[in-house]
Amino acid sequence: MANGSFANNSIKVTLLNIRDIVSIVYTDNQGQFELRSLNPGNYQLDVEGDRQKFDLVTERVQVFRGTPTVVTVTLKEKAGLPPSSNGAVSVSELDPNIPSGAKKEFDKASKLAAERNNEGAMVHLRKAIELYPRFVMAYNDLGTHLLALGRLEEAAEVLTKAVALDGKAFNPALNLGIVLVHQHKFTEAANVLGTAISLEPNSPAVRLYAGLAAMGLGNLEDAEKELKTAHTIGSVRFAIALYHLGQLYLNRGQRDLALNSFQLYLHEVPDAPNSDEVRKTIAMLR
Repeated sequence: MANGSFANNSIKVTLLNIRDIVSIVYTDNQGQFELRSLNPGNYQLDVEGDRQKFDLVTERVQVFRGTPTVVTVTLKEKAGLPPSSNGAVSVSELDPNIPSGAKKEFDKASKLAAERNNEGAMVHLRKAIELYPRFVMAYNDLGTHLLALGRLEEAAEVLTKAVALDGKAFNPALNLGIVLVHQHKFTEAANVLGTAISLEPNSPAVRLYAGLAAMGLGNLEDAEKELKTAHTIGSVRFAIALYHLGQLYLNRGQRDLALNSFQLYLHEVPDAPNSDEVRKTIAMLR
């Protein structure tokens, strides 16, 4: 916390690379978290307490092979709020009706998620939901695990329930939109992501997927706007928006704009997994 004490409640920590979310974990009762088996490279940590009280904190992190990376993050209270002693709001405090058994199952799932044990985490999340059927965060996290495993229909079903339970919850709306884009259900995706944008207009992830949904619908003007916004907000970690812009311009026959987008993409992420493909496209456009 800002006063130097440790957050003693669960704080959400999201690890991202240039393309997508890598992992979501929650801190333990001493404010600590751990992410294992990461590939070397540059990452971003988004650390999120109660959004009514705290600003989202973002940290850039570089991971080296065979060397632990230690990061200390301080939560920042929103301007105008009275100071608090420890500030962080736990999962249970976000919804005071969650029974203790469901909280314990959720905490177990979070620990397994930190170890990349998707199947194990899902077992405990399902138990948490069984104990408390209105556990929105458990539905959301279950949906993200199903998405990671490629089980799109199940993920869509779970995340749809989360959105129905709380229409103002951003993460379930974003994740449902991502699933729908992967399913090529672009009309539904555009509607859900539009709601997510109204909740968090400065999220580069939601802008990226809104752009992809618009591309899927053939609304290239809207797609261009959203993809540019995603890159403007997200910078290098959302360089993938430049790649999709390049594809969009190719579809329009705008070769110079496509060439520029692909070149900028490789400038920002020269070791991107699709770099060979992009270099071939650049050579063709020159």
